[in-house]
Amino acid sequence: MQQQLVNFFNEIEQALIAKKPFVVFNKPNKNGLTLYKQNSLELFELENYHQKGFVFAPFSSSEKQLIFPESECEKLTTTFNFEEINNNKQKEVIEIISSSKNEKEYNNLVSDAVNFINTTSAEKVVVSRKEIVSKSNFEVIATFKKMLNNYKNAFVYCWHHPKVGLWMGASPERFLNIENGEFKTMSLAGTQVYVDTVKVNWKEKEKEEQRYVTDFIIDSVSPIFKEVKIKGPYTVKAGSLLHLRTDILAKVTSNDLIEKLALKLHPTPAVCGLPKQKAKDFIIKNEGYNRTYYTGFLGELNIENSTNFYVNLRCMQIDNSTISIYIGGGITKSSIAKLEWNETVSKAEIMKKVL
Repeated sequence: MQQQLVNFFNEIEQALIAKKPFVVFNKPNKNGLTLYKQNSLELFELENYHQKGFVFAPFSSSEKQLIFPESECEKLTTTFNFEEINNNKQKEVIEIISSSKNEKEYNNLVSDAVNFINTTSAEKVVVSRKEIVSKSNFEVIATFKKMLNNYKNAFVYCWHHPKVGLWMGASPERFLNIENGEFKTMSLAGTQVYVDTVKVNWKEKEKEEQRYVTDFIIDSVSPIFKEVKIKGPYTVKAGSLLHLRTDILAKVTSNDLIEKLALKLHPTPAVCGLPKQKAKDFIIKNEGYNRTYYTGFLGELNIENSTNFYVNLRCMQIDNSTISIYIGGGITKSSIAKLEWNETVSKAEIMKKVL
């Protein structure tokens, strides 16, 4: 491993030991790591979208959005080859401690969501659960390196603040990107296990779910832009799963659109449902736990004239040797509870592979 890369990971190790705030990440299909090390232990809240820094926002709008301000951080970057960070350590035993809902309880939640959709104006609700596992001798940096290797087409990150905790993830979903006068986002919905090919058939339930998300985004951003372009839907691979994806693009004529777009789009139907508030109320009432930063968004704000936010999916929260894994799925009137449970199991296995 080249010395520059060794030094870079040593900086992360030192921040962890000193319990300093930091975030390190690699953007999708890139091989360039960025590290923000905050100079103080202060917990900075995002005041407006004209600020510069790294944003960490929760699912609920009632909770505070956080930022590592660029002016308060030391910023380091480095390039790497995936072979240099390959981690072939022996697998360790992972023990499942608990789940916010067991299979029967989750199936009941899905059935309640289907009934809710059939008896109200709701079209889709995204429900989730939290699985808590234990692993002895959990190594943050080794796990981060493994995530980099396993999820090259995802936004892979490790975020830490001593007053909040340690989060890691590999998100396949862009929330919003504004760069070089262009706005980009995506609708990502529908899931099946990858088996040798991306040339697969999608059931009507997954197509319907994907249409709901795409239509919501188009309806939300169309009043803001003169013209909205669409590419898709098409199949993409994320780890060992496949998803249906549609890209939405538009030309940006003003730099004051970030807050307006974030408020309109978050949380998207891919992580919440439709109509947004009705689905959100169902989630808060029935899910049985607080999502906190799961299905929130994170990324750089106004850095080098661009903003890149990603939805906080395929993520976990680490507390020493205890790891909370967050998984969920979109429910429509066509959903079958048993299949929805199986989907969460598949998603949980993706995260457990890096443990």
